[in-house]
Formats: sequence, structure tokens, C-alpha cells
Amino acid sequence: MDIKTILVVEDDFLNRRLTKKILLENDYKVFEAKNASEAIETLKKEAIDIAILDINLGKGETDGITLGQQIHDKFQIPFIYLTAYDTSKIINEAVATSPYSYLTKPFKNSDLVASVEIAIIKSANQKKHKPTILVKDGEYRVELLTEEINHIESEGNYLLFHTDNKVYKCRSTISQIMELLSPSTFLQVHRAFIVNKNKVEKSNAKSMVVRNVQIPISKNFYSTE
Repeated sequence: MDIKTILVVEDDFLNRRLTKKILLENDYKVFEAKNASEAIETLKKEAIDIAILDINLGKGETDGITLGQQIHDKFQIPFIYLTAYDTSKIINEAVATSPYSYLTKPFKNSDLVASVEIAIIKSANQKKHKPTILVKDGEYRVELLTEEINHIESEGNYLLFHTDNKVYKCRSTISQIMELLSPSTFLQVHRAFIVNKNKVEKSNAKSMVVRNVQIPISKNFYSTE
């Protein structure tokens, strides 16, 4: 069985270790973070399958709902809220970030494990219906969800697929890859660049900014006029 990796984000040491203990006993691999900044750093470095977020991460710290929105926007992995808050206002704010579940403390061990299992199954089912591109990650071939692509750059005989977390490679041409991508989402703006229109932050006549990267525009392929 494929061992799933879970990130537990909880500012209280005892609660964090209790949650970790339950997950380890059910054969999950677990990383810990006590605040949002530690969580983001872990998400950048490790292949996390699901995150469990406390909403209150301490005074002066980024709260779990804000972190949940960042995970939804940048990392596209399932997450669960585990919290003592159960007011309608907090619940509505949390639900708006598209969590896979919402558990209130104190919780039953079985409820936590069930929520994790449901989130993993739902995430796998959703990925089955989303378009992918076969790319190389080091020595391995992997399926990359096209929605995770920020932009594509031509480099010699290869294409570089830039995402929030890493860069993948594929031996292909711009014209060949454009035949596989949805024209409603992807746009060639230069002989060497394709952008995901959903990731464009700003643009002018000469360039676009996609996830803080400046992409040149060629009038032969794209015009703002």
C-alpha cells in the first residue's frame, strides 16, 4: 500500500503530538509545523498528500484559514481543519476555502482517521478527471496536472514546465504541446513561452507577470491591442 504523507499544523505541542501519534499508529508518515511559515516551508520541500490545520495558530501568527486558502491556491492538496472553533462565522469562513473536512476538538481517533481517508479518496477521484501532461521529474516520468502549470518555456529540444513548487522537463516542441493543452486556459505569447491564463497577475504590451515571473510577449503570437 502506498504510504500517505500528512502535514500536521498545530501550535499546541501536546495536541500536535497527539494527532501525530494517532496518524503514525494508522501507518501514515507525518511532518509537523507549529505555524503557517513552517508549514509553507515543509510544503515546498516535501511531497505532502494532505494537511491537517488548526485554525488558531497563536497570537500574531497567520491563522489556519488563511493558510488553508494559500494551500488551496498554491499547492492544490487536500486539507482538513481540526479546531476548537465551531461558531457559524468561523465555519462559513473555513468552508469558503474548500477544505475536505472540518473536525472540532475534542475528537474521536476514529473520526480523524476517517476524515483523512475520505479526503485521500476524494482527492484521488478528482485527479482522475483532470487533464495531465506526462513529464520528467529527475529520472522519473510523472503525470503533471495541467492546472498546476504556471508557464511553459522552450529550452533547446526540451520544454520546461514551471509550477509553484518545481520545474519539470519534457522533450517536445511548443507547437506539439499546444495541441495537448486547452486553448481556453493556455496561450502562446512568444515563440518560446506558453502561459496559463489563470495564473497571469498583470500584463502590458511587452510582457506578462505569471507568479512573479516576467514573460516576454511577441506581437507575432499575442497582441493586447
